[in-house]
Amino acid sequence: MDPKHAPLINREISWLYFNDRVLQEAADSSVPLIDRIKFLAIFSSNLDEFYRVRVATMSRLANLNEKAKEVLGYNPKKILNQIKNIVVRQERKFNNLYENIIVKQLAEEKIFILNDKQLNVSRGEFVKRYFRESLLATLVPIMLDEALPLPELRDRAIYFFVKLTKNKKSRLALIEFPDTLPRFVVLPETNNLKFIILLDDIIRYSLEDIFFIFEHDSVEAYSIQLTRDAELDLDKEVSEKFIDALAKSLQKRKKGKPMRLLYDSEMPLDMLKYLVNKMGLHGESLIPGARYHNFKNFISFPNVGRPELEYERTVPLPVDGLSFGKSLMGMIAKKDYLISTPYQSYDYVIHFLREAAIDPKVKEISIAVYRLAENSRIMHALMSAAKNGKKVTCLVELRARFDEQNNIAWSRRLEEEGVNVLYGIDGYKVHSKICLVMRIEKDKPAYYGCLSTGNFNEKTARLYADHTLLTANKKITGDLVNVFKALAKNTLPKGLKNLIVSPIDARPAIYKLIDNEIKNAKAGKQAYMILKMNSLADELLINKLYQASNAGVKIKMIIRGMCCLIAGVKGYSENIEVLSIVDKYLEHARVHVYCNGGNELVYLTSADFMTRNIDTRVEVGFPIYDEDLKKEIRDIIDLQLADNTKSREINANNTNKYHKTRSELPHRAQLDIYDYLKHKVK
Repeated sequence: MDPKHAPLINREISWLYFNDRVLQEAADSSVPLIDRIKFLAIFSSNLDEFYRVRVATMSRLANLNEKAKEVLGYNPKKILNQIKNIVVRQERKFNNLYENIIVKQLAEEKIFILNDKQLNVSRGEFVKRYFRESLLATLVPIMLDEALPLPELRDRAIYFFVKLTKNKKSRLALIEFPDTLPRFVVLPETNNLKFIILLDDIIRYSLEDIFFIFEHDSVEAYSIQLTRDAELDLDKEVSEKFIDALAKSLQKRKKGKPMRLLYDSEMPLDMLKYLVNKMGLHGESLIPGARYHNFKNFISFPNVGRPELEYERTVPLPVDGLSFGKSLMGMIAKKDYLISTPYQSYDYVIHFLREAAIDPKVKEISIAVYRLAENSRIMHALMSAAKNGKKVTCLVELRARFDEQNNIAWSRRLEEEGVNVLYGIDGYKVHSKICLVMRIEKDKPAYYGCLSTGNFNEKTARLYADHTLLTANKKITGDLVNVFKALAKNTLPKGLKNLIVSPIDARPAIYKLIDNEIKNAKAGKQAYMILKMNSLADELLINKLYQASNAGVKIKMIIRGMCCLIAGVKGYSENIEVLSIVDKYLEHARVHVYCNGGNELVYLTSADFMTRNIDTRVEVGFPIYDEDLKKEIRDIIDLQLADNTKSREINANNTNKYHKTRSELPHRAQLDIYDYLKHKVK
């Protein structure tokens, strides 16, 4: 095996194939109709972020020079061209799906999305009234002048590019859509028929009311949306200055370099040329779209029809043995507990912190947070604990992409309430999801840990499939004490015995676990690994997995997002199988299972196999020691490997072909896991 020529797929291209799996869910007729619309919204939102961050980075690399090819091993300009070709194909598929399938199926449900040309007199009057009462005051057109530069367009805002024509002379204008109003307006029902109109078409219908002072024979409007570079160049000094720098840089983010102009393909060429010239755009930045942009708003598409048009909301299950009516710490002292959200209730985590906040024997609470809910009950519990005289230390990662503003607001509020707030480590993001409570028992400190694969965020816990461990095991809590001591001193944790912590210990620890499987395979013993994560892109780890495959180690992987490893390639990855599950919930858990000569090792972690997670972030991986919990995690993984409904095969073909198993019965992991955990409740 030659590591230099090991088969790899470019990470940006791989990510686009992941987003295509999201589009598959929107196309899947077995998915309830309103949820199919929501998958269109997720696809659109994903693509926005992709352009703001990944394409922006690639564009910078392309601007360097030929040296970029030597350093990267690929040509950034060539990748940008591939990205454009794939995105244009996906946009066509997207638009066809929405216009020719989703809209027609809504009509079959007696739900009609009307445009400005389809309004009868009474509905037209309703729209005009809504426009004048709710919309007109928010719209101020910008009249364009050929001699002046184009005004700065806001990142991801929707604009109408308008042309008014009188005697073959034209004038141009821009109208920015307000983001304070709902995108959809439900019109009065008639004969059990439901009608919805988009804000876009209300504005189109009322253009005459906006431009009444200008004489014109015709008025035409085409939607455009600009996506800008969202990467931040920040002062890395971790101090109050850093917070101020970040707050200011968030304002700059709105004015980053233009990365993508999505435009209505019906727009006349002269209007498009005007925009291209004024913005200085390149060909790969132009993405032809349809009549409507910014589909991320479709996540809130109103269900005015049957309840069955949406996924049934399942009630979160209790965790067997845990009770809200008793002390959680009293129960955790006796054994470890695992919470698998969203199948089981996230309220246990809130309850754990609330109990710690009021328990007189609890003296200290330490926690590291990354993404927080807007009205976070976690933060309220910490503030209550501080008011009750506990020593509360909260590490807030300010650089949680696109959540910085929220995290800044919370950090300042925590400080006002007496919480000791830390801001991470210079040069490293703290991506760990860990909490430690110190309680005095029999005149000695006793520790209780809460470690998770997902964020301390009760909102995302309803959608993200994650595992959270509640434990008083001294092997784990002892290491956690040292992790928080290091973070408090603004240093990196190292030399831990049980936890696998990036950036110092993770790579050697993972290599050691893989090498153990290689050694056993070469000795003729059973050797396998099951690895589940969001993304796999680190080349050194990929080469290590190829090495293990060549040694005869059987490797099964469940990767939701990008996967740069190519499975099933002769001489590299014949013993590797990669699946991806995209379904109702976002698969977010990171799970490692190692055969270990028949005595399986199970780890949960906050880290993916990405270079940033392994080398430039503080991540915490934690072993599962409780045999019952090890079996539970393994059972859940086995249900996911058996999925033949929402699981796709990831290989060199990049076709996202649905995974078929020997079972003739349909197996859908997310439903099967819920049933499995339901049956465990005594």
